[in-house]
Amino acid sequence: MTASDSSSSDTRLKRGITGPLLYLFILGDVLGAGVYALIGKLAHGVGGMVWLPLLVALGMAMLTAASYAELVTRYPKAGGSAVFAERAFGHPVVSFLVGFCMLAAGVTSAAGLSLAFAGDYLGAFVDVPPLPMALVFLALVAALNARGIKESLGANVVMTVTELSGLVLIVLLGAWVLGRGEGDLGRVMELPEGASVGGAVLGAALIAFYSFVGFETSANLAEEVREVRRVYPRALFGALLTAGALYVLVAVAAVVAVEPGRLAESSGPLLEVVKVAGGVPPRLFAVVALIAVANGGLLTMIMASRLTYGMAEQGLLPAVLGRVLPGRRTPWVAILATTLVAMALTATGELADLAETVVLLLLFVFISTNVAVLVLRRKEPAGGGHFRAWTVVPVLAIVCCGVLLTRQGAATWIRAGGLLLLGGVLYLLTRVRRAR
Repeated sequence: MTASDSSSSDTRLKRGITGPLLYLFILGDVLGAGVYALIGKLAHGVGGMVWLPLLVALGMAMLTAASYAELVTRYPKAGGSAVFAERAFGHPVVSFLVGFCMLAAGVTSAAGLSLAFAGDYLGAFVDVPPLPMALVFLALVAALNARGIKESLGANVVMTVTELSGLVLIVLLGAWVLGRGEGDLGRVMELPEGASVGGAVLGAALIAFYSFVGFETSANLAEEVREVRRVYPRALFGALLTAGALYVLVAVAAVVAVEPGRLAESSGPLLEVVKVAGGVPPRLFAVVALIAVANGGLLTMIMASRLTYGMAEQGLLPAVLGRVLPGRRTPWVAILATTLVAMALTATGELADLAETVVLLLLFVFISTNVAVLVLRRKEPAGGGHFRAWTVVPVLAIVCCGVLLTRQGAATWIRAGGLLLLGGVLYLLTRVRRAR
């Protein structure tokens, strides 16, 4: 164990996250709500070959994850990508913009998940206006977040196990449909008429990549992880591989049981599998989907509040955002601020619009982190004791992120640009106040 792992004096945050808790945190954040809705969108682009863009996206995510594993084990501090950018590039403006991209992506994602929670799945039980319910959802998440990291991750364990059970159920139902002679295994190799494998898979890989983002949020918990250098890489890669294997199995099961066209037309594609298989009440699966969405919202807001705290500690955001509850030792001002921003964002667009913005912002963060690995190896040579990726890995990751950037639409670029402009204004105001 290194000094940074064993000493509680390095941080004012409580080191209460063990290896299993970190693994479940990353797994729960990666699984989130994406797979419950995105199978249908993938089927629209690649027909029955929904498993292939998921594998491509997994490979891309693993490349950038290797860079995170190296940097987190070298610099285990709250702030994640912003800390890496500051050390690598040595300019507070760059560090702020990277951190703000990560923060904006997290808060935007939480806003989208709150709308998803208040949408069709909840509508299966109660008829309430989506926007007020989304605000209530965010308030409840903030309360749990402020209570404590251990309590928040304890709730994550329960919710992650639940959403995992729902996905395993889909796999079993797909096998059941195939076993009774009603499924069609041949559909897993079918493409839409007129589509090419390369173009269709690359286009769908952008959507599939959204299903794997979330692993980067774990970097912001580095100060709260016990034995971070030993635990973090195992938890990170283990969670991504688990999620990838489960995604592929779910994709195959869905296509075997339900025609790709029907999946593409449904806003709840996995619910179509439940209906075709029979034996499981659709409302029961709706509960599982709600839990999955709630889990994603909780984990995303944990990340956003810790990143805000870390940036305040670096002097990139107002110092008040670094205040911690005396008893709970949670960053309560950061939690309150990020929750209010997420609440405001719920009124600015639909779930799909917010999701596209999240991906674009995170691609900038990933490029910065991969470049930082290469820069810091030359700038600050380190000894052993931390994870080290092969040099070709961050280079390939940068190329992959660049390819995905070319697949984004103009509206998404405009929306993300507006958020970055807002970040620049906040940075200037913070610098002026600190100068005074």
